[in-house]
Amino acid sequence: MSASGASGALADYRPELRPRVLLSDPLLDGAATVHLIKDTGSGNSFKVGPKEHFLIARMDGGRSLAEIGEEYAGEYGRRLADAHWQQILTMLGTKGLLAGVPAQPPPAPTAERPTLLRGTLPLVADADATTARLHRYFGFLLSPWAMVPLLVLVLAMETVVVARSGELLIAVRDLFTNPVLLTGTAILLWVSTALHELAHGVVARHYGGQVAEIGLRWRLPVVIMYCTVDNYLYLGRRRHRIATAVAGAVMNLLFLLPFCALWLFAPLDHATSEAFSALLLLGSVQAFAMLVPLPPLDGYKIASQLAGATGLAASAGGYLRLALRRSPQAAAYPSRARIAYPAYVLGTVLVLAAVVAAAVAGAHHLLTA
Repeated sequence: MSASGASGALADYRPELRPRVLLSDPLLDGAATVHLIKDTGSGNSFKVGPKEHFLIARMDGGRSLAEIGEEYAGEYGRRLADAHWQQILTMLGTKGLLAGVPAQPPPAPTAERPTLLRGTLPLVADADATTARLHRYFGFLLSPWAMVPLLVLVLAMETVVVARSGELLIAVRDLFTNPVLLTGTAILLWVSTALHELAHGVVARHYGGQVAEIGLRWRLPVVIMYCTVDNYLYLGRRRHRIATAVAGAVMNLLFLLPFCALWLFAPLDHATSEAFSALLLLGSVQAFAMLVPLPPLDGYKIASQLAGATGLAASAGGYLRLALRRSPQAAAYPSRARIAYPAYVLGTVLVLAAVVAAAVAGAHHLLTA
């Protein structure tokens, strides 16, 4: 047996993952640390531990098992026998992740058959190509010289919205007495939602992501657009994943900027001015509601990335139950988990408390206006 643990022809074998195989950063999963692996060809994904990831990440076709084994022994202080190598290679081969091994066929579609009441409908044949075209046209807005001034304008707009929130609340109340303006405002908010979804795709594309599908999803009477980023969890940097998640809410706010400018500076009639007032408040609420850190909202994706966790809500809940019972199992969680999980719960409670306080204050203002 070689020093690496692998022997004979096995030691010389140079395994290589298929180019379509993606590996994630380390993620907390309860008390464990895992890596996600996804085959973008078949759509299959699964979890592996740090040791398995250490080996799999080095299967680039350039290193032999003997060389990978040496690195593993240097990192973990033990060598893998032929049986361990065979087990790992068999697992990867069975899943079709190794070059030269027949690929797994894509799984049979499991989506529900669309009905009148609920379903999905893809809108474009090649969502990734469509997103690439959108990125060519609008990607310049993601550069700092364009985005920073836009964000400054958004901050100024939201300052005005907060300062004049009482006036805007009354405009929202009055909007519901005017069916024509209410319908127009609802259409604009729907367009904002559609742009929200496309923004996720364009920003993901900017950072090397792939968009699998763009379409309509309906649960009558609600009909919304959706944009599925196939490799969101596998984008190269955490800040890229956070930027992709926050892009939708930023797009909602950018959408409001021209309406805010017209509302502040254009000579509008009273009805139009009131409609724009309501749009500004409702659109702002729409944007910030998406940042609440509860699944499946964008805020939850951001919180998951900040915590470096998968299944954050369930993991945090499990840890807190153990911690409140003073269970010895809670002490077995890694220190990062013992910080991230309570921080997520506390942050979520504070955000929800702020939402409730704002709703109560708004209701009180309307009752006393």
